[in-house]
Amino acid sequence: MIRRQVQHTNVLITPRDHLQPTHVLIPPRNHQQIPEFNLQLKEQECLSSLKRCKNMEEFKQAHAQILKWGLFWNSFCASNLVATCALSVWGSMAYACSIFCQICEPGTFQFNTMMRGHVKDMNYEEAVLVYADMLERGIEPDNFTFPALLKAGALLRALDEGMQIHGQILKLGLHDDLYVQNSLINLYGKCKKIELSCAVFETMDQKSVSSWSAIIAANASSGLWSKCLMLFGDMNSEGFGEPEESILVNVVCACAHLGALQLGKCAHGSLLRNISSLNVIVQTSLINMYAKCGAIQEAVSLFKKMPDKNQLSYSAAISGLAMHGQGREALKLFSDMLREGLEPDAVIYVGVLSACSHCGLVDEGLQFFEQMKSEYGVEPTIQHYGCMVDLLGRAGLLIEAYDLIKNMPMKPNDVVWRSLLSACKVHQNLEIGEIAANELLQSNSKNPGDYLLLSYMYARTGRWEDVSQVRTELADKGISQAPGFSSVEVQRKIYRFFSQDVKWPHHDGISDMIHQMEWQLKFEGYVPDTSQVLLNVQEEEKRQRLRGHSQKLAIAFALLNTSRGSPIRVTRNLRMCSDCHTYTKYISLIYEREITVRDRNRFHHFRDGTCSCNDFW
Repeated sequence: MIRRQVQHTNVLITPRDHLQPTHVLIPPRNHQQIPEFNLQLKEQECLSSLKRCKNMEEFKQAHAQILKWGLFWNSFCASNLVATCALSVWGSMAYACSIFCQICEPGTFQFNTMMRGHVKDMNYEEAVLVYADMLERGIEPDNFTFPALLKAGALLRALDEGMQIHGQILKLGLHDDLYVQNSLINLYGKCKKIELSCAVFETMDQKSVSSWSAIIAANASSGLWSKCLMLFGDMNSEGFGEPEESILVNVVCACAHLGALQLGKCAHGSLLRNISSLNVIVQTSLINMYAKCGAIQEAVSLFKKMPDKNQLSYSAAISGLAMHGQGREALKLFSDMLREGLEPDAVIYVGVLSACSHCGLVDEGLQFFEQMKSEYGVEPTIQHYGCMVDLLGRAGLLIEAYDLIKNMPMKPNDVVWRSLLSACKVHQNLEIGEIAANELLQSNSKNPGDYLLLSYMYARTGRWEDVSQVRTELADKGISQAPGFSSVEVQRKIYRFFSQDVKWPHHDGISDMIHQMEWQLKFEGYVPDTSQVLLNVQEEEKRQRLRGHSQKLAIAFALLNTSRGSPIRVTRNLRMCSDCHTYTKYISLIYEREITVRDRNRFHHFRDGTCSCNDFW
């Protein structure tokens, strides 16, 4: 409870009997000796001087005048003093606290001001304690109390205290206040209680743009990207035509995660129409969106046009180029950053090492790994070691990768062992692969992909009993794999297809298209890679299962529903299998389409029968 917290915490607002004032109080003058008219004039002069203050020195002079004329005991003057000192950009919360402590009977306004001031200064716990003191003194909160208080609770992720405050809001009958409702949506969203955010939102009789912003942000905090776009569409349909910057930034982030390029472009257009100048954070979000939606050239173009670049924008551009397999370009950008005098940090080096990994630049990667320690004093983290293991593993240097893991200064995590296991699958090294898999299983890994990688290696060598044992262990532990799916954007709508699923729209048309594609593929020499099917069944059944892979279904749907020659962009939740990779290369040649596929690890750009990864993935 909040009251108990006050009893056991060093409270900011100490009892008045123990105050150590930081300024001299002058007793109020005898008002009978001063004409009332002159006193009112002095009060107006003092308040005017407060409004003109631009720094603490000027404020203290105005404060001294108020004390000199005995106006501090006027609650209106005292309130203005506290508000000016606590809420001004140049103000001081410590000084505001000293003024607040001298007020004999502070009211709701003064307490509200102190809470707002603490939130402004990011002293969130102090804001909650001021509220607790307010209740202890019997001062009743009003509708202006809770927006700042709930913001403090949201930033503290204080769900229990937030729910107590919500209960007090209901008791006071303030639950219908628009600003209070928006703050509750934000609180529950920050605390990952999206169902409570939605419950508040749905009960609102009247919504503002800020209400939509709060609920979209709440869904974004929980990673519900599709819901973000649905809500944005609902907001537009209800006539809220000019969205706030924060809404559009969340929409851009949603598009980045879903690979929805056309919707992302629409959000970019709305930003340009509604905001005169995009700041660095918004521009960086747009670079990230274009890169993750497969439009790396647009991302680079936007980056080059930025008048002011920082480490974050360079990191987004370097990581974007790395994901698209443009390692040399990413390293060139890194060199440009150094020439501009920007100091590289740990995040930048993750992008640089990833660029080396995706393009097989082993020597360069080793050089940068040493450089970050020796020249810039950046101590390698587990993420950097993971990049190096991935780099060596992709290049087939499995022994070197394993030795690096054994000599790491920290305990390897699941990601590091998983990178080694994945490399062992690609290079068919069962011996080291079993070591990596055993480490993962001993760590009680709940990732079904770890078991499937091991079972794949067993299947490649015909060890079907071992495959069955791995599958049995998966079932015994209650671990189920998330179904593989692929999403494709057609006419600004996102369509999702699951592997082996026949419950999609226009099923007959897709099935016919798949048969037509396979007929064309035969003439190009395509042979299905049935080793990708981890079942001990007949070859024909394996080919049938390959036919139902989600990526192929998404491409077939896009070929049916987009204009000839237009690009196709597919987003997958799992790593692409080698059969889908070969299949898509042929399709790009036969149908003369540029096909971009984003899987869990990187982007593949298929054009004229080739892939941007040069089959190094």
